[in-house]
Amino acid sequence: MKKILLSFALAVILSGISSCDKDFEKVNQNPILATNLDPGYLFSNAQFTTSYQHLLYPDAIVQQIINPFDGVIEGGNHNAYYDPNSSATFNNLYNNNNNGTNGPVKLLTDVINKTKTDAARSNLYNMARIWKAFVFQILVDTYGDVPYFDAGTAFIGQTYLPKYDDQKLIYDDLLKELTEAVKALDASKKTEPGDLFYGASASTQIAQWKRLGNSILLRVAMRLTKVDAVKAKQYVLIAVDPANGGIMQSNADNAFIQYNSAFTHPNSNAFTGTERANYYLAKAFVDTLKNNNDPRLAVIAVKYATPASSLPAALPADVNPANQEGLPYGYNQNTIVNAPNYPGKIGAAFKYSQLNRQTVAKNEAPDFFITYAQTQLLLAEAAQRTWIAGSAATFYNAGVRAHMDQMKTFDVSATIATSAQDAYLSAHPFDPNRALEQINTQYWIASFLNGTEAWSNFRRSGYPALAANPYPQADPAVKNSFIRRQIYPLREKSANTVNYQEAVTRQGADNMATRLFWDK
Repeated sequence: MKKILLSFALAVILSGISSCDKDFEKVNQNPILATNLDPGYLFSNAQFTTSYQHLLYPDAIVQQIINPFDGVIEGGNHNAYYDPNSSATFNNLYNNNNNGTNGPVKLLTDVINKTKTDAARSNLYNMARIWKAFVFQILVDTYGDVPYFDAGTAFIGQTYLPKYDDQKLIYDDLLKELTEAVKALDASKKTEPGDLFYGASASTQIAQWKRLGNSILLRVAMRLTKVDAVKAKQYVLIAVDPANGGIMQSNADNAFIQYNSAFTHPNSNAFTGTERANYYLAKAFVDTLKNNNDPRLAVIAVKYATPASSLPAALPADVNPANQEGLPYGYNQNTIVNAPNYPGKIGAAFKYSQLNRQTVAKNEAPDFFITYAQTQLLLAEAAQRTWIAGSAATFYNAGVRAHMDQMKTFDVSATIATSAQDAYLSAHPFDPNRALEQINTQYWIASFLNGTEAWSNFRRSGYPALAANPYPQADPAVKNSFIRRQIYPLREKSANTVNYQEAVTRQGADNMATRLFWDK
């Protein structure tokens, strides 16, 4: 990935270099402005910028990662509204204005515009359509109605204040785009070496993109289970059909960004940098793993001797599952001393369990977008609903094993032995009478560090059965309840007022209690 991104930066510079000539109309052209950048570089940057930090709302709402603090890092931890944090998903995916570059919506719109009539780049065109659908599912699942059909077209179509589109219509178009784009991918045509997911293997790239597209299609379809089971089943069957390329076959098909020492994970500052004393594992997550003797706890959770220090000064590290304690909800940095069994502090940090900085919280940790484990668990639910052939138990077991195997991608020390996987599944066999609870609780675990997806599936399925956040000073709309959506950025309310108001009138109040169309 480092090589690709450095090549991208070089291309930006070189593609814009030009020399003056005698033509008067060219005198005012910027000699170092890129005017004809290869869309392949735009695409790899779109993949890269899809990754961002979402700890303050989704990961906190689903009670996996928490900070107890109010102020600038407040949000889902207290069911509170704070615009800079609530706006993060919108800002990063549309504008990515935190680092001054374009976000994936703008980049993918440009790729699609540059390649839609270029037969030689048809695979890139359809890969961009697939990834754009992925990005927009996140945006819809976070806010509801969002700019979609006109989004990212300020330069192309001079649409500077795009209208907000009905979330249900967006979902309909995502289903269409994914179905069409997957079908149009052609292994006999040009592949894309700049692809950050599968570009390293030209011989399998297109087959893997078909499987990725169908796995995203499966995810989109399953989101409709509560509101349109007929349509959900229709598209689930399309997604799993081998004639259409099928879905992910193993962890080798996982879509993720692998970070390194030059390009570190967006969570780096929170977990290993200046914020490292502020973030902890949540009690519900630790208790679920601990009470079920889940081997994943030993490679995820840690208690450091001096947690406010950076490694190696923070060591030794206690990874014994029996000693792990998650931070409870309902408190802030001052009232946490009143929590039952409050463990106290070590220097500037609380003695609650944190993420292991040598495994899941490494600066070089991968960021997973969609995985084989998640896909198998969705298939387990589809099979349980009798929508597809196959055993729900078989899909369930495969999903659990896949996530346990996935852990070693973080670090070899996080490898979970097959014997430990066997023991866990033997102790917790698939129970048809508790199928939806088991499947979706495992989906919650398998989506750890992928908070946006864990939150969406929690709202859809109702599992795991989490206790509502009891924080006493929570926003009145969601006090003693769960956040169902995030609030639009204040900037949109003031700058795109007419379109913003139309969306609010259509979908309901712009607060955290308004439910999305699929969350009824």
